[in-house]
Amino acid sequence: MTSDLAGLLFLAVFALLIPGAALAIPALIAPKGTVDLTPYESGMKPVGSARLRFSVKFYLVSLLFIIFDVEVIYLYPWAIRLRDLGWPGFFEVVMFVVILGVGYLFILKKRALDWD
Repeated sequence: MTSDLAGLLFLAVFALLIPGAALAIPALIAPKGTVDLTPYESGMKPVGSARLRFSVKFYLVSLLFIIFDVEVIYLYPWAIRLRDLGWPGFFEVVMFVVILGVGYLFILKKRALDWD
């Protein structure tokens, strides 16, 4: 029981330490007294307006990427517990991957990933 709580405590400290360091270190090493109000664009002067309209395709592709990426994350716990789940667990994941594949083929057929 104590070792479980120690692991959780370590994870919590680590989860707070990393973002805290990511915020504190740049504040400590950044040059003081300089203010640059121009947006950063790879060191080049900005050209045109920053208020451009993007095609819906950009948003659609990003949404589809997030959906499939999150669903693939579900394969990780299955891979860890594969021996405990046995053949029924294997066939359930095969069905999961088949459903993902059918969804992917549907997206390809609808040409949702085309940029044109």
